[in-house]
Amino acid sequence: MNDFSQNHKPTEIRVKKEEKVLEVDFEDGASFRLPAELLRVESPSAEVQGHGPSQKKVVAGRRHVGILGVETVGNYAIAIQFDDLHDSGIYTWDCLYDFGENQEVIWQAYLDELTKKGLSRDP
Repeated sequence: MNDFSQNHKPTEIRVKKEEKVLEVDFEDGASFRLPAELLRVESPSAEVQGHGPSQKKVVAGRRHVGILGVETVGNYAIAIQFDDLHDSGIYTWDCLYDFGENQEVIWQAYLDELTKKGLSRDP
């Protein structure tokens, strides 16, 4: 049974709609600016991640995606509503922290997959 315990808890979450960024401050003092595009293309939803690593989809054409809103899910996560109508991912606090800490590596892996598949960030 999962008790949804988290190693990292946010103290503040801000949506910067014009900048297309989610800012998250954590209890340990870490603060991250997470681009909407990164959050969208790496969504923890089954639609993007599949039901295992081999089923993960490469989501192209989201360079200009924005965030419409954020809703808390219990006391362990948020759901993000994107302006391309994707809203099924549940972003746990640890997931957001991981995105922040590893943003450059995650982003480069995404760009590499786009190139490998002949896809683009542009719509």
